[in-house]
Amino acid sequence: MTVTYGCLEAMLTAMLEALIFDVDGTLADTERDGHRLAFNAAFAENGLPWSWDESLYGELLAVTGGKERIRFFAEQHDPGFLLQTEVDSAIKSLHAAKTRHYLALLEAGGIPMLPGVVRLINEARVAGIRLAIATTTTPENVTTLLRASLAPEALSWFEVIGAGDVVPAKKPAPDIYLWVLDQLGLPANVCLALEDSANGLKASLGAGLPTLITESEYTHGHDFSGALAVLSDLGEPGAPSVVHAGSMHGKALVDLELLRIWHQRAFDKN
Repeated sequence: MTVTYGCLEAMLTAMLEALIFDVDGTLADTERDGHRLAFNAAFAENGLPWSWDESLYGELLAVTGGKERIRFFAEQHDPGFLLQTEVDSAIKSLHAAKTRHYLALLEAGGIPMLPGVVRLINEARVAGIRLAIATTTTPENVTTLLRASLAPEALSWFEVIGAGDVVPAKKPAPDIYLWVLDQLGLPANVCLALEDSANGLKASLGAGLPTLITESEYTHGHDFSGALAVLSDLGEPGAPSVVHAGSMHGKALVDLELLRIWHQRAFDKN
């Protein structure tokens, strides 16, 4: 069999070289007993009569970004809050308080990584697959989660961390993924994204990235059209992933071999 230069080039471009992870709901279940509680603690600390229960918080997650979420809530439920002078500074200060409470929760080790995350990251590192993060949460949230819930030296495992306001347009805009790809110096077709939400999927697909979805409690039932597959989690030995959409090709958990199968098939379709 003769392999032409064009065929060889196509095969090489399709090789999986990097994984790009979202954080909240993808690396760890940070929302219900992390961010939500931290928002409520910040509200109480600042004398605000706001309290976000799980149902309301699930609705608010449609708004990407903590400061943006505070503003949206005020517009809908307490418009008088927005009439104060220096409202932008007030929102920034409120969000900073929330971040402080959230980091304290992380430091206490109260937010473990989701099933399969540590296993898959370790497998990728051994195989020489590059790792990156693309998230709208603040950089401090990311670094503290990695250090407290993954490993003290875990920050060094990720070559690029795109977080917070590094780009002005938040997900579902593709900007954060485009920024990470630029920093990696890689085209989208040699990378694979891992996400948990419809906004995250729109962002990753908008950047041209094949994307695996692991649903969180708050994103179950989202429209995940275009995802490689939709799973409960990455799975562990003895605790297989539950498939909500797509195929795991006979496997019980997500490993590097399965990611390569999904990635190659996405590349072949294009």
